[in-house]
Amino acid sequence: MVADQDAIHSKIKLLDDRIKTLDTTQNIPLITTIIAKEEIFNHVLELQGNVTTKNLLTITPEFSGILTNVYVTEGQRVSKGQILAKIDDGGLSQQLAQYKIQANLAKTTFERQERLWNQKIGSEIQFLQAKSSYEAQQQAINQIQQQLNKTTVRAPFSGTIDDVITEKGSVVGAGQTPLMQIVNLSNMYIETDVPESYVADVVKGKNVMVEFPVLGKTIDTKIRQAGDIINPANRTFKVEIDVPNKDKSIKPNLTARLKINDYTNTKAILVPQSIISENAEGEQYVYVVKNKKDNDEGVVSKVIIKTGRTQGDVIEVLSNIENGAELIKEGARSVKDGQTVKVIKY
Repeated sequence: MVADQDAIHSKIKLLDDRIKTLDTTQNIPLITTIIAKEEIFNHVLELQGNVTTKNLLTITPEFSGILTNVYVTEGQRVSKGQILAKIDDGGLSQQLAQYKIQANLAKTTFERQERLWNQKIGSEIQFLQAKSSYEAQQQAINQIQQQLNKTTVRAPFSGTIDDVITEKGSVVGAGQTPLMQIVNLSNMYIETDVPESYVADVVKGKNVMVEFPVLGKTIDTKIRQAGDIINPANRTFKVEIDVPNKDKSIKPNLTARLKINDYTNTKAILVPQSIISENAEGEQYVYVVKNKKDNDEGVVSKVIIKTGRTQGDVIEVLSNIENGAELIKEGARSVKDGQTVKVIKY
């Protein structure tokens, strides 16, 4: 029966070939085509991240006591080193004054002993005792001064007072009581986690398009830092992306959509994913029109291809399709290898 079937197919083919030479009104499938062209392909990795800044700080005191003065208000611009608040020193200033009086006496005694010693008058032990007493007083003054400096709260960087948390007259604890929050919106960045499979492609200097849905704003920037450590918990690494913010419209913790350029091919062949089929062996293929005549008729050729990265509705073809090849678009699902087709143009 199989042999009979093959014989019948052979006879049908002979009849079809003969009909083609005699029938000028034969039904040739109509298809449309696209021309494969080399073009620049910038693939992007789409992620989400949050805006943050290293210049966002809740200020706590270095000294415990009563908050005697708060010199700033919410929304006020301050400069680095500017005095923000004052804490009662608990008598340190009086101690400092006493130490300075004692230090002046120790200095006078030391200078006199030094002059006598230079004139070979007096004992060495008296000279050394005077010197030691003077230096000890200086050290005591320095220590008291350092403690006294901690009673003055200064701005660690230039920025804006976002919130005054503790009011004048409150008792504050060193390193515990939040006094106020200061923020600088100039040096903003986005931090996000990138899957480890992109560790070789997502590196410092790569282009990034950042979209802020809430603001309706899009900016072009670059990766300023890519982490060197893979987080074992989620197999990702961190990247930081610069965020220019001249108009101060971008705020900390704002959600952003990121499109990171992780791959570029300057001579890529891109085709619609809809024209690619797959055979039983898992191979991908497209149909190409060859031997095209002046009447726009040509022969269908099935071409096995290898594909690369996708972007939206298109996919990168890595092999077997050359620049200028004519690929079947509409009608690709209904033609067969070796079939004669007619290309229609819109």
